[in-house]
Amino acid sequence: VSVYGGPTSQTVRHAPVALLDQWLANQGYLVVRADNRGTGRRGHAWERAIKGDFAGPTLDGQVAALQALARKVPELNVARVGIFGWSFGGYMSALAVLKRPDVFHAAVAGAPVTEWLDYDTHYTERYLGVPPAASEAYTRSSLLPLAPGLRRPLLLVHGTADDNVHFFHTLKLSDALFKAGRPHDLLPLSGFTHMVADPLVTERLYAHITAYFREHLRAAAAPGGGLQPAAR
Repeated sequence: VSVYGGPTSQTVRHAPVALLDQWLANQGYLVVRADNRGTGRRGHAWERAIKGDFAGPTLDGQVAALQALARKVPELNVARVGIFGWSFGGYMSALAVLKRPDVFHAAVAGAPVTEWLDYDTHYTERYLGVPPAASEAYTRSSLLPLAPGLRRPLLLVHGTADDNVHFFHTLKLSDALFKAGRPHDLLPLSGFTHMVADPLVTERLYAHITAYFREHLRAAAAPGGGLQPAAR
């Protein structure tokens, strides 16, 4: 699953495929993109569904899309599902394995927002409200309380000079996972900001992500685990 999922965005469109998506497809993966509730171009009610909750409607939409596709595409192996995203997509990827390990079996989270209280207020308060009155919405949408429940492979990737989603977001999640005794992987990109512009580092990063999925999706789900595709 190649995910972004953030407010007003749109990733399913008639356009050239993203390089990493094609790279993964070349390795034999079926790459899925879906625009969940909260994304753009589907009307006011669709966009407003995430008011007060970044974690519920967004992830539910990704799961529903995967289930729907599994009913139509028999090649989709729902017992070995990986998820990757950057920025809000990084948040979604970490959220997926933390909250729905029955569905997602490995994740690579790039530059994730892990605690919305620490992100730009001009963005966050538009959707989650103003704390402390909206404190429940921030708790509901945070990744940090979910850290003790991690039981799937998770790779965190983040530029150490990120001026959008600051590097300490990943450090705070890594610290919470460490204190909870939950193994995970961390790849800091030294000196990089929110996006990776260096061609060599991009190539190394994509190869690393591909290798991570190759390692952890070979036998990721226990018998009977994960989604079951509908009868054909």
